[in-house]
Amino acid sequence: MDDCIVGVVDDHMLFAQSLQGLINSFDGFSVAFIARNGSDLINKLETIDQDPHIILLDINMPIMNGFETINWLNEHRAQIKTIALSMDDDEETIIKMLKFGSKGYLLKDIHPDTLKLALIEVAEKGHYYTDNVTSALLRGFSRKEDAYSQMNFSDRELEFMELACSDKTYKEIASDMCLSPKTIDNYRDTLFKKLEVRSRIGLVLYALKNKIVKN
Repeated sequence: MDDCIVGVVDDHMLFAQSLQGLINSFDGFSVAFIARNGSDLINKLETIDQDPHIILLDINMPIMNGFETINWLNEHRAQIKTIALSMDDDEETIIKMLKFGSKGYLLKDIHPDTLKLALIEVAEKGHYYTDNVTSALLRGFSRKEDAYSQMNFSDRELEFMELACSDKTYKEIASDMCLSPKTIDNYRDTLFKKLEVRSRIGLVLYALKNKIVKN
């Protein structure tokens, strides 16, 4: 299997270069470039032959910060998976980045093994959330609990949420529900919009929090 290509976006070059060396030491991963901010990233993406599979994205950067950058990626390079990498462990920042579509949120003081695991999980499964990120998401849902409790879900939506909490793929869920994959995509997108989440893990956390399924 070809290496998973990674891009690093961080304005602290010493940290970024150290990160590059670490990632290049992981089997199956290689860093294609380092960008100093979102604007620099855009310039690099418009000149390279192959987009990276994953981008490690700092949040607090000059010229174009992490929030602005991930919005641009959502619009222009939606296939690239983004992992936020920051010193900021503020709950609102974590939730905001995940709502913008980040596939994970890592603090810069993590152990190298955690970084390696995060890259593997995002490459293979599409997301990686540490315990502190999961806790932040659950607390965020808790604060919105009253609003969510007023929502009405169809029986099919509830069935879909329960199946989404399993390890089944969306294609397998479609088969179990005797529906087309396109219909399942519509259920997913409708629930993502209704619950203000952008990932399957957000849907799962909501279902667990509200006892739609048993943990």
